[in-house]
Amino acid sequence: MAIPIRLTVNGKPVDAQVEPNTLLVQFLREQLRLTGTHVGCDTAQCGACTVHLDGRAIKSCNILAVQADGAQVTTIEGLAGTSTGNGAPAMHPMQEAFRECHGLQCGFCTPGMVMAATALVQAQPDADATAIRQQLEGNLCRCTGYHNIVKAVQQGQAAMRAGSAASADAQ
Repeated sequence: MAIPIRLTVNGKPVDAQVEPNTLLVQFLREQLRLTGTHVGCDTAQCGACTVHLDGRAIKSCNILAVQADGAQVTTIEGLAGTSTGNGAPAMHPMQEAFRECHGLQCGFCTPGMVMAATALVQAQPDADATAIRQQLEGNLCRCTGYHNIVKAVQQGQAAMRAGSAASADAQ
């Protein structure tokens, strides 16, 4: 028996019907075709499925789609900014930092890592390397050490801070 849900995903209203046991990650990937959110472990251990739910980083394999009814969900696809003029969306400062700092290898964990890092910086704008490492413990990367990931988060943090300051100055 399908249940109606209404939520906002990446800034767009979504009305859908879901089975009561549909996980949010399944809904995002299978119904909305937002495949940037990855399924890694299905047990909320690896963080590959991390999205923002009402501004908080959550593991979408650990929540039912019906629990997101009425919520705002942001996936990696919604993190990017508006078009750069050539039709491609501008990368979020954290995405750009991961690219520049080589904070990824195979890329499987990267969307969840970027989503977790973005929420971390929004909650703790002055987090140091130790705090970043502690906060990212729930996101696993199987390909690389975390040195470049921490470096990327710090660079993204600085860019997000600069962007916030520029926005405040413009007002």
